[in-house]
Amino acid sequence: MSKLLDQAVAELAKLPGVGRRTALRLAIHLLRRDREEVSALAEALQSFRNDIRYCRYCNNLSDEEVCPICADARRDRTTVCVVEHVKDVISIEQTRQYNGLYHVLGGIISPMQGISPSDLKIDLLLENIARGEIREVILALNTSVEGETTTFYITRRLANCGDIRITSLARGIGFGDELDYADELTIGHAIHNRTVIENC
Repeated sequence: MSKLLDQAVAELAKLPGVGRRTALRLAIHLLRRDREEVSALAEALQSFRNDIRYCRYCNNLSDEEVCPICADARRDRTTVCVVEHVKDVISIEQTRQYNGLYHVLGGIISPMQGISPSDLKIDLLLENIARGEIREVILALNTSVEGETTTFYITRRLANCGDIRITSLARGIGFGDELDYADELTIGHAIHNRTVIENC
């Protein structure tokens, strides 16, 4: 195989979810495209990596010092949704069910991966709460052991923040899921978070 092709495949294979076979297909695809198209892709990636910033309020990705969500005066400034990564913001925004602000931690507490509370943007969250507008903090973290640990840690840190309502996303059986395939923890959350259908 060509040394240049091998280098391209090796770099593409470093992307998450991309194995060597997929990387080879992508490299061949790029080779078939016009040079201008490939140059535009390379420039976009280079600009993204070099020029992207993090919002000074919520740690979300931004082209400016303040992200569009934090800059939007129509957003509910009394509610902040705490998420692990930027992709979680995108997922929640796509539902069009939430109109508050966000706070991106940049990860979750994971001793196995060497991630401690000081590696996350928890102090920035506390600074934002100290400004006095926020009344509810929604903890929208994954239901893994690490996610639960992070939720517990943040809840403890928020205990001294005055009259702040701390909530988490409802958890349980997903729409269309069958009980046979759900684990005990998921079923337990579903029972605990059950809702009233009708009072008789």
